[in-house]
Amino acid sequence: MMKQSLTAARNRAHKGEMEGVSTAAETIARARHGRKPLAPLAEAQRPADEAAAYAVQDALHAALAPAFGAIVGRKIGCTTPVMQRYLRIDHPCAGGVFAATVHASGAVLPYRDFVHVGVECEIAVRLKRDIAGAADIPAAIGGYMAAIELVDDRYVDWRKIDTPTLIADDFFGAGCILGPEIAASEAGDISQAIGRTIVNGVEVGRGRATDVMGHPHNALAWLAEHAAARGRALRAGEFVLTGSFVEVRWLAPGDSTTVSVSGLGSVAVTLTP
Repeated sequence: MMKQSLTAARNRAHKGEMEGVSTAAETIARARHGRKPLAPLAEAQRPADEAAAYAVQDALHAALAPAFGAIVGRKIGCTTPVMQRYLRIDHPCAGGVFAATVHASGAVLPYRDFVHVGVECEIAVRLKRDIAGAADIPAAIGGYMAAIELVDDRYVDWRKIDTPTLIADDFFGAGCILGPEIAASEAGDISQAIGRTIVNGVEVGRGRATDVMGHPHNALAWLAEHAAARGRALRAGEFVLTGSFVEVRWLAPGDSTTVSVSGLGSVAVTLTP
């Protein structure tokens, strides 16, 4: 009798957790679809920890896929001291990138498609084979791209949003602009790259690839281990945004941004009024 009671209690707890995951994902998805600033989730919906946050993120991806397509890339946030200080989070966080939110350099996007859009200067890595763990990384990299990550401050006040909720909501992720791909064999030592963010012709930020956890490959190794632990290995054909060299820059309607990464070229986007 005692065993049956414990089993029933566990089943009820699991059901409650799954309902909480579903409800949180639905709330975040409604905000994303409606481009409405998200307030802190109700206590019953809020992910209790980062494991729960990634479960909500998975449910959110499924909910948003009909509108935004499949997840074709991954993003890593908080990989540099400048972004960790800015967000007051001391460890990397992962998110997904939907097919419909990936654009080529020179894209012109409506500002109204975002709540408060920002840009980050990054190196993107294209995978030519699956990665099951950190040891697979060097042989799995097919090429590198200069990239702008598009981020969206889609919160009433992001400083009042807990870290698990930010993770559940793809950690500000709103897409990216990818530059031409440079083959890994031709890219040289990307750890020596310098990145610059230029808004309306004025340089507003500069950083080094070594700021990204010592080397962008280290960020990729973190993601590979994180994804493998969750049974979501990185796949051939996917790309990974490895983290911003410089602090995010929030844009106004009409702003144009260029990101340049030495050795990888430049990439540009304009946000129309």
